[in-house]
Amino acid sequence: MPREYLKKATKTAQTGEAEVSRTVATMLADIEENGEPAARRYTAQLDGYKGPVVLSADDIAEACARVPQGLRDDIAFAHDNVRRFAEAQKQSVRDVQTEVVPGLIAGQRTIPCNAAGCYIPGGRYSHVASAIMTVTTAKVAGVSHIAACSPPRPGTGLPPAIIFAAHLCGADTILAMGGVQGIAAMTFGLFGLPRADILAGPGNQYVAEAKRILFGRVGIDMVAGPTDSLILADASADPHIVATDLVSQAEHGYNSPVWLVTDDRALAQEVARRVPDLIAALPDLNRASAEAAWRDYAEIILCDDREDMAACSDTYAPEHLTVQAADLDWWLERLTCYGSLFLGEETTVSYGDKATGTNHVLPTSGAAKYTGGLSVHKYMKVVTWQRATRAGSKSVALATARISRTEGMEGHARSADVRLAKYFPGEVFDLAAQT
Repeated sequence: MPREYLKKATKTAQTGEAEVSRTVATMLADIEENGEPAARRYTAQLDGYKGPVVLSADDIAEACARVPQGLRDDIAFAHDNVRRFAEAQKQSVRDVQTEVVPGLIAGQRTIPCNAAGCYIPGGRYSHVASAIMTVTTAKVAGVSHIAACSPPRPGTGLPPAIIFAAHLCGADTILAMGGVQGIAAMTFGLFGLPRADILAGPGNQYVAEAKRILFGRVGIDMVAGPTDSLILADASADPHIVATDLVSQAEHGYNSPVWLVTDDRALAQEVARRVPDLIAALPDLNRASAEAAWRDYAEIILCDDREDMAACSDTYAPEHLTVQAADLDWWLERLTCYGSLFLGEETTVSYGDKATGTNHVLPTSGAAKYTGGLSVHKYMKVVTWQRATRAGSKSVALATARISRTEGMEGHARSADVRLAKYFPGEVFDLAAQT
């Protein structure tokens, strides 16, 4: 039977995109033309902040001193986990070389970007963990200069915990500037920064749109929309934990989709019953976000069996995918489209968001069908090289000349011809197009 929607979303992640794009394009053009004064103007207008943009060493030291030791320890714990995982990831891609044919060696090098811009959200919530995720991976990759920016609070600037985390993880420059203007500052090289080669980090729809518009002029980790989460649960799942996990992700923002996919009607109904009470028990700000997300974007989908559940999940390609169902190994092998996978009740998206070591900057809006999340590899270029002896170039030159002429690219053919004539004088070769 077809899938049954016990709850159907009335909005999608694309709702309202056009107006956001127009606003962001205008701001970027203004900042590119007018530079630092325009960026400062937007920070004063949008964030109510007129203080220093670039934090000095004294600013950083003073902020770090205000972070309680317990919080320092927690941030250091999360940083160590992210660093260790990033180091392991880095080892998975190495410099290699191979002799393709006798006398012809081809190789690959991994080269870190020279400058990275890391965005740390700070509007609704102070995303300390985003500083850990973005800056740590750039540092492990070997990026020469890492800039970190975050929205300042009116009159007070950046939260000390964000400053501490960015500094601990290896940021070379910390900017009290967020939003489109923060992205622009790192891209255009304002406030003494080198122009960023790559931008990374989550943000609201304005930050995401700025990265999308600038992509090509600068690299980005991914085109991102609102965060989304899907839970696959069967009759063995605990409805209270399922409901709690859905609510925990809905609090991200008013437009953060959460989805439950199950083959058990009783579980679906019980989760739907519990969610409103769990939302109501949140603090005011969190509650408002979760209420809107659950009302407008959440879905509960009833499937025939686990195979149909897996197929449904792959269609949605969620940013965060949780499995609370029997036979976790089957799900691990079967599922193919997700940003990060959380297997079993004993782990949760919240763990990955903060401290497990895997990155929480992940593909949204179905992008997990073709890309993974932020990793040490995003800050590294995999480039190739080749070297040949004169003897080794012979077979390649012959093939190059004939393929080029078959394509009609005579100039390419002649770059092979001249080498054959120089390296093998007196030899006659058939260099005509192959028809």
